[in-house]
Amino acid sequence: MATAETKPAKATLPKSVFAVDVSNHELLKLAYDAFLAKSRQASATTKTRGEVSGGGKKPWKQKGTGRARFGSSRNPIWRHGGVVFGPSGNENYKLKLSKTSKLVALRQALTLADQAKKIVVADIKATGKTADMAKFLADQKFHEDAKILLVVDEKTPALLRATNNLQQALLIRANYLSVYYVLNADNIIMTPAALKVVEAWLGRKENA
Repeated sequence: MATAETKPAKATLPKSVFAVDVSNHELLKLAYDAFLAKSRQASATTKTRGEVSGGGKKPWKQKGTGRARFGSSRNPIWRHGGVVFGPSGNENYKLKLSKTSKLVALRQALTLADQAKKIVVADIKATGKTADMAKFLADQKFHEDAKILLVVDEKTPALLRATNNLQQALLIRANYLSVYYVLNADNIIMTPAALKVVEAWLGRKENA
């Protein structure tokens, strides 16, 4: 059965990662939006005048009708004509953010999570059974509808089997943490091994 040995967050979490300055929230917003923009798909498309059907014949002769001359019904100003400057499906919505900025924003997100007492350091021993993992989460006495982020150093087959059918839980490797995942979680359970990965990754001076 999945068990946990909870440790006090303040005594465990390194200040270089979980106690940084968070006075500037603009960077957090940029990192959050960049994550969403990266997964955005350019699925909207429109047809230009060269792609719409019809228009092969001149609507009326050039002169003598009393109407303005016109060459094709595919003209954008006509109903059912082509679209000017519409989406083509090739748009790139990605937002660029430097590696250093991403790391700073992630430290800020983790600091806010720690200040809100959302982070629990626990050793997860998964048997591969969803029921055991559900009981383990229930033992943490989180809110009934809480979104739980499980941060581990490695996704083992047993962990995957135990969490795949738990809608409120998201399993993620420590080196794939992002501002989006941290800010969207109501509670975060981090294994001691995952904490070491996070500290080694975000606590280095060259990443400051």
